[in-house]
Amino acid sequence: MLLEHDPVHAFMPYPPVAVASSPEGPLAGLTLAVKDLFDVAGYRTGCGCPMKLAESEVKTATAPAVQKLLDAGARFVGKTHTDELAWSLYGMNVHFGTPINAAAPDRIPGGSSSGSAAAVAAGLADIGLGTDTGGSVRAPSSFCGLWGLRPTHARIPLEGCMDLAASFDTGGLFARDAKTLGEAGAVVLGEDRIALPEIPRLIRPVDMLARLGEEQKAVYDSVFGDLSVQEANIYPAGGADTLYEAYRILQANDAKHSVVPWIEKSGMPLARGIDGRFEHARSLQPGEAEEPNKLRVAFREKMDDLLGTDGVLLAPVVHDAPFRLDAPQEIFDGFRHLAMPLLCVAGMTGLPQLVLPAGKVDGAPYGLSIIGPRGSDRSLIGLAARLAGHQHG
Repeated sequence: MLLEHDPVHAFMPYPPVAVASSPEGPLAGLTLAVKDLFDVAGYRTGCGCPMKLAESEVKTATAPAVQKLLDAGARFVGKTHTDELAWSLYGMNVHFGTPINAAAPDRIPGGSSSGSAAAVAAGLADIGLGTDTGGSVRAPSSFCGLWGLRPTHARIPLEGCMDLAASFDTGGLFARDAKTLGEAGAVVLGEDRIALPEIPRLIRPVDMLARLGEEQKAVYDSVFGDLSVQEANIYPAGGADTLYEAYRILQANDAKHSVVPWIEKSGMPLARGIDGRFEHARSLQPGEAEEPNKLRVAFREKMDDLLGTDGVLLAPVVHDAPFRLDAPQEIFDGFRHLAMPLLCVAGMTGLPQLVLPAGKVDGAPYGLSIIGPRGSDRSLIGLAARLAGHQHG
């Protein structure tokens, strides 16, 4: 890293190598932290895994998503910690440690983009570049009180970045305010395909909100409660659990062709959490993903029809605030399965989801989000900024 101090353990302790950026541009004066899944020239790419790190040569080329930010003037300050192989949601790495959530130091930071989120939350970087497969930008954004974007699928280039589950993997961004997120988004996203109207059609997802407790619903109502909305049920027949189970199979099927062969070949020791996901992926039979993929296609069409070109879903991000680092094992084992039925809506559709700080639950940050039409990412950031201004106004 290129910083003298890293009080929240956000960065990989790589030998500092200067990375050139443009002296001018829309991001000049802003600092950039990059998840250690992306290649940066002069650095190894460890992917949160000691054996990946040992295998990695020093890269001679920088991933295009990173290069776009550098060319726009952002100054690189280091590569950040990630969950091992980006295959978790909590931000805890048994090998390299857990970044500190500056907004709630006794709580998990969220993963797998934990280091980038922790760096931005602590003011060590203005822009954090992460990835989001199942929720790895959105959950830490909610947990750390940040603005975060999981963009329309494939909108941020992922060349020079480790694959986990290609049909879900996206690049993603963190910032402490909407203005910075919008500036970084303008650089890496290009032009929107859909421009939302000034006053879009706002949709309240009744069945998603039914998964929240009273304290979480109170935060939702404090931000979105006095807006004019239509109501809709989002989940397919069979409900949230049906969608989540389809997601689990499809993600595992992708992983079976990306990280699973490498895990088998390397013989890497499997930490708790990864072990079960690895075994699930390895056990999938040929054709097992066919029905889940049909469900994904139908759900994607349903959501595209619901949103059209002017609809925006006012959605919860996760079901709760981040849990404590010393939480009992049943919390560690169960939280993911309560969060994912909410997180997998954007993943299964490939739609952009923008997280904004909303309030606190049990003394820790709790974010909310808006999900927009495919290709509306930048105008989604603008809408979120207006909603946040409305809230504070």
